[in-house]
Amino acid sequence: MTEPRFLVVRLGSLGDIVHTFPAVAGLRESLPKAEIVWLTHPRWKDLVESSELASEIWQVEPRAYRSVRDVLARIRKRKFTAAIDYQGLWKSAALPFLGGVPRRIGFSSHAVREFGVPLLYTDRVRTTRAHVADQNGELSQRAGARNGVAPFLLSVPSLQEAFALQLLRGFNAARYVALSPAGGWRSKCWLPERYGALCLQIHAKLGMRCILNQGPGDEDCIAAVKAASGDAAPIACSSSLHQLMVLLRNAICVVGGDTGPLHLAVALGTPVVALFGPTDPARNGPYRPGCDPGKDIVLRSSHAVTTYKREDQPDSSLLELEVASVFDAVSRQVEARR
Repeated sequence: MTEPRFLVVRLGSLGDIVHTFPAVAGLRESLPKAEIVWLTHPRWKDLVESSELASEIWQVEPRAYRSVRDVLARIRKRKFTAAIDYQGLWKSAALPFLGGVPRRIGFSSHAVREFGVPLLYTDRVRTTRAHVADQNGELSQRAGARNGVAPFLLSVPSLQEAFALQLLRGFNAARYVALSPAGGWRSKCWLPERYGALCLQIHAKLGMRCILNQGPGDEDCIAAVKAASGDAAPIACSSSLHQLMVLLRNAICVVGGDTGPLHLAVALGTPVVALFGPTDPARNGPYRPGCDPGKDIVLRSSHAVTTYKREDQPDSSLLELEVASVFDAVSRQVEARR
């Protein structure tokens, strides 16, 4: 019997790919000899590669005609058994459809953001689970996985890890708390001034420095955090993906909102303090397949109203999360790792 050949489509972004790993791990666990080709955006090739779940990784830039044309030719040539679209957008669903994959598995209309996308699928899965990672797992089950999700590990090339560890030694921060104050929609982010005040508390009461993850375009946010942090002097770190992975994995804990770096920290095994506002942690919160969910602390106001509308100001429910309550959660995570 010929082993199945799957085209997995998840183009981005960081947090969404992390929440797709458990489902692809479930597919790999059940069908260890299957060929799994993961189609992603060039920006996330290294991230997908770190999971070691795919037989091959193909890159596509959906906005570039030549890139799309070339990948469609590759899809047609490979003759896949089935495609699984974990993204549920027109740009992701169209690739296996135009590539002629005979069986195309995706979400039914109740779970997609863009109207009409399920028309491009042969198998439309109406998911029943709450968390998006488990919903992805339901797609894997439709493709033949016994269990929808499974544990996975992320690796970092040894040279990259050595460089990042040397960088941390240069900061003289053997034990530190990593903060990810920016990223994602502005409405999902806690106030920079409160992150600065948190740095002060961590430095004064726990004797630890904070390292700030700084992504592209985060300069103003990071500057505001540092301005509010006084003599706590947090260290802003702008790094490559692999260096970020080392930074997160070696932290005592990570504090951040519903953004990619927080979910990446969870995938790397680091405890987190997750600050949630408009998005629902039951659907998008920290996720550890096969592990104790009590490792993470999720803070969300009881007055929060779930919405996935992208706004340019912090959600009002995030303003109800006081520095004292976040510091208390950090203290508990630090104490648990002594």
